[in-house]
Amino acid sequence: MNITTISVVTIIFAFIIGGVAGAAFVFFFRRFRLTREMRTAERKASSLRAEAELKAREVVREAKEEVEKLKSATEAEYRERRLELQRHENRVAQKETTLEHKIEGVDHRERNLAGKEKQIESIRTQLEEARSKQLKQLELISGMSTAEAKQALLEAMEIEMREEASRRLHQWEAELKEEASKKAQEILSGAIQRSASEVVSETTVASVPLPSDEMKGRLIGREGRNIRALEQATGVDLIIDDTPEAVTLSSFDPVRREVARVALNRLILDGRIHPARIEEVVVKAKEEVDATIYSTGEQAAYQVGVHGLHPELIKLLGRLKFRTSYGQNVLAHSIEVAYLAGMIASELGANVATAKKAGLLHDIGKAVDREVEGTHAAIGADLVKQWDKSAEVVQGVAEHHFETDTTSMWGFIISAADAISSARPGARRESLEGYLKRLKALEDIANSFKGVEKSFAIQAGREIRILVKPEEIDDLGSMRLARDIVKKIEEGMGYPGQIKVTVVRETRAIDYAK
Repeated sequence: MNITTISVVTIIFAFIIGGVAGAAFVFFFRRFRLTREMRTAERKASSLRAEAELKAREVVREAKEEVEKLKSATEAEYRERRLELQRHENRVAQKETTLEHKIEGVDHRERNLAGKEKQIESIRTQLEEARSKQLKQLELISGMSTAEAKQALLEAMEIEMREEASRRLHQWEAELKEEASKKAQEILSGAIQRSASEVVSETTVASVPLPSDEMKGRLIGREGRNIRALEQATGVDLIIDDTPEAVTLSSFDPVRREVARVALNRLILDGRIHPARIEEVVVKAKEEVDATIYSTGEQAAYQVGVHGLHPELIKLLGRLKFRTSYGQNVLAHSIEVAYLAGMIASELGANVATAKKAGLLHDIGKAVDREVEGTHAAIGADLVKQWDKSAEVVQGVAEHHFETDTTSMWGFIISAADAISSARPGARRESLEGYLKRLKALEDIANSFKGVEKSFAIQAGREIRILVKPEEIDDLGSMRLARDIVKKIEEGMGYPGQIKVTVVRETRAIDYAK
């Protein structure tokens, strides 16, 4: 072998030994790694097994605690129920004992009652015997029989009864005269009040004259700032139209309208018209109108002779100076009603001072009827009740339009005086045509329902009475008809106060004896 061949063999042998050594190294390295991973897995498994055992022991411990809690709760509930049952048994036993005692008591009472009945029967027999003996002795003493004694007693009682009847008759005559006098007052009041009528229409505008048409532009101001300031300060609409040398003030509140009128006249006379000056003048005008209102109320009370009115009532009374109804001034109307009520009360023998006060205050609710809900009669009654302690005056104010369930003599007196004042010639500007149209519209609504025979609008349109056909409408139908008519009146008509709807169903049975 030459050196080259030996070198090749040596190299090949070296490669083989290297390959075997490498394979052995790889084999031992993989085995070492697997051994390490197995040990790691065993440690993890041991750790997981330990954690699982710990959790198992924790779950078992919690389960034992839950069982103990349930056991304790169950035992407590068992003890509680047992105690409740024991208490119930004790109550039952106590009731049984009480019932036994009561039964024994009832038996004892029955025995006592039986004994007492026997005693009563024995006493009754003894009384009968004693009565018989006494009657015989009385007959021997008086020399009269029982029948004769009864006759004598009846005659004595008859004489006594005649005397008592005479005395009672005289007493009844006096009572009847007193009742007849009261009834006569009510009848007279009722006859007078039949002419009562409602007051509703209002004046809502006022005209203020101007020295020239140039003043209209000054009142309007630059971009309308003056007129806006005046309207905002007074709460009144200022209407500037083509009417020469005049402007119109429009408001449903008469006091605001008066304040605006006074302020506007002052501004026109002063000539300085700008927002600041307008506010200053309006404040002064309010003070002036308030003073005028109080002074007017005092004068009205003094004129009628009503003294001791509360200042608040005097203020409200003065506000009526600026209210009108069908062109009639409400304050002047109230003064007139006070006089008339005093006259009627004098004729009826009633208290004249009370009648005058009620007549003067009967429309005081109109001073605030736009600020408070309700009819002016109900509002006025509440105000008078608040500031005046006279129940008769409150009755007269509340009842003068018959809006209450009952009506006293004072309501009739004030209603009659109100009707006389408002119905006299020239008092109001209501047209006959408008009045008739209102009544006809009311009757037409009632006649539009089936089963209505006739309808009559009375009390100046404050009440309508409806006669129905009894064969078509029963009693329940009458109530439904009244409710339906009321609903239609509320939807289709404008009216003041209230309208009373009365449905009359009359059944007549007629026969002839032959």
